Amino acid sequence: METRQQGFLDSEPLREADEDLVSEVNLNNSIMTEEEREEIQQELAKLEEEISTLRQVLTSKEKQHAELKQKLGITPLSEFRNNFSRGWYDMQSSTAYKKTSETLSTAGQKTSAAFNNFGSTITRKFGDMRNSPSFKSFEEKVESTVSNIKTKVGGAGTGGSFDEVLSSAANASSQDTPTNNLTDSAERPC
Repeated sequence: METRQQGFLDSEPLREADEDLVSEVNLNNSIMTEEEREEIQQELAKLEEEISTLRQVLTSKEKQHAELKQKLGITPLSEFRNNFSRGWYDMQSSTAYKKTSETLSTAGQKTSAAFNNFGSTITRKFGDMRNSPSFKSFEEKVESTVSNIKTKVGGAGTGGSFDEVLSSAANASSQDTPTNNLTDSAERPC
C-alpha cells in the first residue's frame, strides 16, 4: 500500500472539521508571561512614537529642502530638464546604446547599398530592354506613326527620333491646356 504524505499544498478542499480546528487556535502566544507581554507592548508603543517623530522630522526637512531650492531658483521644470539631460547622456554612454547604434548604422549602410544595387540593376535591365529587337521594332513603329501623323496634320516635317517624340509629348503635357474658345456660346448647337 502506498502511504500518502500530507503537505502544505494538498489539492483536497478544507472540510468543516479543518475550519473548526483553525478557529480554535489561540494566536496570543499562551507561553508568554504577562510581564513579557507588557514589555513588548511598551516597545511597540515606543517604536510607533519614534516613527511618528521621524515622519515629522522628514516633513520638516522636505519643507526646508523646497525652500532652499526656491532660493537657488531651481524650479521643478529645470530640475526635470536636468534629470532628463543627465539620463539621456547616461543612456547614450551605455554599452547597450553604443552596440545598438553601431548595429543600426551597419544595417542602414547595408540597406543603402542594397537599394543602390537594385537601382543600378533596374537601370541596366531597362537599357537591355531598350536595346532588344522587340523594343527596336516598337520604336520604329511609333516613329513611323508619328511621322505619318505629322505629315497629315502639319505638312512635311521631320519625323524625329523616339526620344524627340517622347520629350515633345512630355513638354506638351506639362504646358497648360488652352481653354476651348473655338465657338461662341451663341453658335453652339443645342
